[in-house]
Amino acid sequence: MVTLLQPGAPFSKRVSGAGLWRVRRSDPGRTFYCAVLEGLCRLAVTGSAPVTLQKGDFVLIPSALEFMVSSVEPPKGKRDPAHVMLPDGEIRHGDPSAAPDVRMLVGHCVFASPDAHLLVSLLPRFVHVRGERRLATLVELVREESREQRPARDVILSRLLEVLLIEALRSSAGTAASPGLLRGLADERLSVAIRRMHERPTQAWTVAQLAKEAALSRSAFFERFNRAMGVAPMEYLLGWRMALAKDLLRRKQEVTVAEVAEQVGYSSASTFSVAFTRHVGLPPTHYAREQAAS
Repeated sequence: MVTLLQPGAPFSKRVSGAGLWRVRRSDPGRTFYCAVLEGLCRLAVTGSAPVTLQKGDFVLIPSALEFMVSSVEPPKGKRDPAHVMLPDGEIRHGDPSAAPDVRMLVGHCVFASPDAHLLVSLLPRFVHVRGERRLATLVELVREESREQRPARDVILSRLLEVLLIEALRSSAGTAASPGLLRGLADERLSVAIRRMHERPTQAWTVAQLAKEAALSRSAFFERFNRAMGVAPMEYLLGWRMALAKDLLRRKQEVTVAEVAEQVGYSSASTFSVAFTRHVGLPPTHYAREQAAS
């Protein structure tokens, strides 16, 4: 998933808050992240219960809808307090003269993959990682680098944030996630079946076979998978196969439709072409030509 997404984090800014403050955002389709460098703040994502973020926390919202970041006790009223830019370039929300209650590095991620929309749809709507030692170490490195005015600071920060993003995407233990891949992989039974689909996409999987891999009954597996992943098992498998197919068509100029079909688990090129066209909206050959042209 991470390899196919080709993640990067080129857009970031240092933000602090003091007193009572609030920021609302509504950026459909954009991937928002926040690394808490010190202090506490409150995050409320539409459809999820508000959470208090603390030093070392990392938040990822793969397809940002409406969310609000504020002081632990949000200000009254509907109007958000003004913000200013401090002399060192930091954005201050709330009281510009007071000591900050929180410092964060926030920004938008980008995914170089043309298939990002499909892949992001398989991720949870909201990821909050806490207590991961490796991730906390990365956040600390980001904090140190963001405070220093050393040469190539922006380049170093961009690379650190890319690693931080990848670490967040592959973290599962200790992750509070809405339905999606991370939550599925955190389930010791479901993770076996999910990894089998990833490892052997060419196998003619059935729900019964996947349930057997997970050591669950067919009905229990189907219900548990739907609840954790947000999609049915065969729907997830189809999405994974199509993501792999698009990656092959994009990267290998000489690959044939029959070869792609074989590598993603279809018995014939015609069956694969029908499924690909229905899922993507273009026949495989047209998709490959479009990608080569762009």
